[in-house]
Amino acid sequence: MKKYLLVTFVSIALSFSIFSCEDNSIWKGHEDIKDGNWFIKQVPSFSFEVKDETLSYNVSYLVRNAVQYPYYNLYLTRELYDDKGKLLSSKLEELILFDQKTGKPLGEGLGDLFDHKILTLKNIKFPKKGKYKMLLKQYMRQDPLVGILSVGINVEKVVKQ
Repeated sequence: MKKYLLVTFVSIALSFSIFSCEDNSIWKGHEDIKDGNWFIKQVPSFSFEVKDETLSYNVSYLVRNAVQYPYYNLYLTRELYDDKGKLLSSKLEELILFDQKTGKPLGEGLGDLFDHKILTLKNIKFPKKGKYKMLLKQYMRQDPLVGILSVGINVEKVVKQ
């Protein structure tokens, strides 16, 4: 019970510190992976609305993993759809979660949990105002993939300096 409370506290603290500092976010969300076992058939879907198509946006992955995650990387396929269900882009990407040589966890962490914010779409201009949907599929071919606790996205306006 003590370990569960500690993990819950650390999880809440990390979420607050990582996800609360983004003033330019128009949308952010994540889906918890039950028991840290991400099955291939589980495809998290995230819907967000773009109200100003003249602005540029950055879209980042939000990944939380346990230190016991067995790989240094994570392959994801992302699919971006418009409000009519038209596929706008699809891409397989490699996310680096641990230093390959040392095994040191990357990202922000405390204890055995680590949060990552990894840019996937930089300075993207959406073609029109409206709703968009992004799907994330794990492409590690291990079913289930253990040690991934949650995945999500963050959509934020690009601030010109």
